[in-house]
Amino acid sequence: MAANGGTGSPFDPVLAAVSTLQKNVERAEKEEAHRYLEQFQKSPEAWTATFALLQSSDVSTEAKLFAATTLKGKINYDFDQLPRSSLPALRDSLLSLLASYATGPRPIRIQLCICLANLALQMLEWKDVLEMTGSKLGGNPQTAVCMLEFLRVLPEEITEGRKISLSEDELAARTMQLIDNNASQVLHLLDQYSRTSPAAANNPLLLECLTSWLREVPLSDVVASPLLGVVVGALSYDASFEAAVDCLCAIFKESKEVDEYLTPIQTLYPRIVALKPRIAQAAKTHDEDIFRGLTRIFAEAGEAWVVLIARMPREFRTLVECVLECAAQDQSREAISLTFNFWYEMKIYLVLEKYIEARMQFADVFARLVDIMIKHLEFPVPDDGDESDLFDGDREQEEKFRESRHLTGDVLKDCCEVIGVTECLGKSFKLIQDWIARYAGQVTATTVPHWQSLEAPLFSLRAMGRVVDKEENIILPQLMPLLIQVPNHPRVRFTAIMTLGRYTEWTSEHPELLEPQFKFIISSFETGSKDIMTAAALALKFFCQDCRALLKDHVVQLQKFYDSVLDSLPQTSQEEVSEGVANVVAIQPVEKVYDYLKLYCDPLVKRLMSKANEAHDDTSKLRVADHLQLLTVFVQSVVPYVEPNKPNPAVKYWQEIFPVLSALVDNFLNHAPICERVCRFWRSMVLSYRTATQPVLPVLADKLVSSFAASRHGCFLWATDAIVREFSEGTEFVDPATTEAIYQFFEAQALTVLRALNVLPPTDLPDVIEDFFRLLVDALIYYPHKFISSNLFAPIFSAALTALTLEQADPLTATLHFLRDLLAYGGENSPIADPTANANLQPTVQKLILTQGELLVQRVLVGMMFSFPKDCFPDASGILLDLVNLVPSEISVWIAKTIQMLPAGTVNTGEAQRLLNQINQRLAEGETRKVRYLLQDFTNSYRRRNVAPREGLGRLEATRFRFSG
Repeated sequence: MAANGGTGSPFDPVLAAVSTLQKNVERAEKEEAHRYLEQFQKSPEAWTATFALLQSSDVSTEAKLFAATTLKGKINYDFDQLPRSSLPALRDSLLSLLASYATGPRPIRIQLCICLANLALQMLEWKDVLEMTGSKLGGNPQTAVCMLEFLRVLPEEITEGRKISLSEDELAARTMQLIDNNASQVLHLLDQYSRTSPAAANNPLLLECLTSWLREVPLSDVVASPLLGVVVGALSYDASFEAAVDCLCAIFKESKEVDEYLTPIQTLYPRIVALKPRIAQAAKTHDEDIFRGLTRIFAEAGEAWVVLIARMPREFRTLVECVLECAAQDQSREAISLTFNFWYEMKIYLVLEKYIEARMQFADVFARLVDIMIKHLEFPVPDDGDESDLFDGDREQEEKFRESRHLTGDVLKDCCEVIGVTECLGKSFKLIQDWIARYAGQVTATTVPHWQSLEAPLFSLRAMGRVVDKEENIILPQLMPLLIQVPNHPRVRFTAIMTLGRYTEWTSEHPELLEPQFKFIISSFETGSKDIMTAAALALKFFCQDCRALLKDHVVQLQKFYDSVLDSLPQTSQEEVSEGVANVVAIQPVEKVYDYLKLYCDPLVKRLMSKANEAHDDTSKLRVADHLQLLTVFVQSVVPYVEPNKPNPAVKYWQEIFPVLSALVDNFLNHAPICERVCRFWRSMVLSYRTATQPVLPVLADKLVSSFAASRHGCFLWATDAIVREFSEGTEFVDPATTEAIYQFFEAQALTVLRALNVLPPTDLPDVIEDFFRLLVDALIYYPHKFISSNLFAPIFSAALTALTLEQADPLTATLHFLRDLLAYGGENSPIADPTANANLQPTVQKLILTQGELLVQRVLVGMMFSFPKDCFPDASGILLDLVNLVPSEISVWIAKTIQMLPAGTVNTGEAQRLLNQINQRLAEGETRKVRYLLQDFTNSYRRRNVAPREGLGRLEATRFRFSG
């Protein structure tokens, strides 16, 4: 990595690495630069180097920002590298350096302020923090901005997260000194600063600083101070508008306890509603930023005070009208979503009997809201009349519009709950009638005038469908016949189909309307439009689900239709249609289930064999895998009730096609997707028919064992898991011989995994490891006695330790869950309720912990310090907590040994000893949960300061798993 524009200074390599990250160079070069900078940031030399870089006039802004960020990290995480005697000099240098950046760049100034805040937090001997920073920075108008910036970040840095270098008691005491004891003084300082000049009063940084301290200063003091006028006044200036909005909204958030803050709210309310005229002004001038900010103010005030609105609807009506006007005036639809949560919160209260008066008072508001929301549902009208692209090629804008429509639909559902479904449906119905009266006569084969004003109320009907009762008999009987007569416009027909699909439960109670609707759906498959066919497939699924009793006698005709359209549909639609018709097959008499399954699935099997014969590349093989999913849909849906110990007709059919699926696995054993889909089918079969699958169990188990041994695909373990779960010890209608056979089947799979891990590193088998340990979790639940007393118990535990060297979240999570479940059997709160049975298992588990616990602690701590993804930390620290509860005296020794084995120089003696002392103190006090938090903090801090050495972890390096069974 060559230096770029080197100055001959010792920092040239750092500057070169920073420059490399900014340039368009090879990825490997950037990675090398990144590694170098990481090592630099963690080195003791970085303390002096960062100051030198920040003080140099020849260094780029990017390099200085890197230096400031590095210094922040050093103060946060490497504080123990400095002797306490050097801290005053560090503080003084930092104050001087901060003053030199008063004019910017601001990102560097912010980082330096964060440095100073964290230094103040950890430098316990610094008692006059505000006084000293005020004298150094606040006296000069030029450096006052630094003081404001410091005050802004101070509460954020102290309240966000815990610092490992401070104990809990020290942190609490320091927070009291720096925040609680200074809150009133800070409010006074901000007030004084705002009076120095008009520019100061409108300084966004002043408002940001006030926002930061709102959680620390009594809200009544803020509202009663002149600063409230400063905040409201700042709304009149573009430069300070956004910061003023943020500040006001933070004030609202702090005032949510309305009974406690009623007096401040009464002071705030008139100032807020006085902003109402600005809504129309911002809309008229198309100032979207101002309009959005005003909308946010009114909406968030409403959310905070919603209880008062419900209690005193007359007094707070103006605020509700402000929110409504914002929704109505939002021409660009960029701000309306800010109001959605307010309407939801309002609905929650207004539907309560306690607030019936408020519901009546606001009925007209919600009625107007329905009109506004339906209007906002309309697709845009193109200026040039070209309807082929309504969004002028802006796909992001189109996606935002589609997302906002569904959120708007949620508001319509809220309206239904407040003013009633009939009134809301009636509004949509009237809009449809109005469109028919105005434009129906102008419709041609190629033109549908003003289709947007027809499609929007149709979409609103679809959105409101979830809250419409099946007994609604006023609007829907008049409306439903109109839906199947909509003009043949793609978007209109699409929405009509989706709307019909939403009301299938209602249609099931009105069978006289089923036939025309169903014919409309079926005919939609002939339109040739991909979108319409997709909508029709989804609607058909819902019709077959909810109206299956009405379609029961049409099962044969339905199969002919199913067979004719299947190949013309995309995969998702094929699955939806399959799920639909499978629901109709599922309600046939038991004696006919076999025949109808054969009628529907034989053609699927024939297609499957044909596709398999033609599958010579990945694309065609994936088509085979996709087609298998259709059979899985049937096995999941067609589950007839059959008395125990009697043959299940569905299982009889699946047993017949077992050879086809078995041959498929044999022929495509190296193609994971096909194997996974076959295993999904087999797993679903076992879960659907449970013990009724016994006739197919022997051949299925043999197939899973041989296929896993030959392929090492984890999916075969996944299918095994279903069998272990359904045929476990004590399961009704399962004889002991079958249970024993299933356990031997499980052990055969476990042996294969252990033998594979003996020859391959876990990094080559992440999927197998994930599925294996998920299987083991169920084995522990359903076969605890056999499993824990098995000869494989100890080797499996060793395999789990090896699996902890992985870095992928999913296999690690499965392994950690297994270990946590296993440790539970060693304690008093065992999953086994029977004390006698538990007494037989507990010694075995405890013995394993005593012999292997030290290695487990090593692997978990090393993972938390170097390699585990963040998502694994709760389970990893949970294992440590479990060990603390099981073997408290041993674990403190194991932790100490692990820390001693860490790479030299990565943790100093004082830090290690402080951690061990705190652990022993918590153990002596019986506060075992706090040991977990101590270890989490330590590993987080260690991980930030260190990276795994390229030469390895030495004595902490994992040993290779060995198994001779």
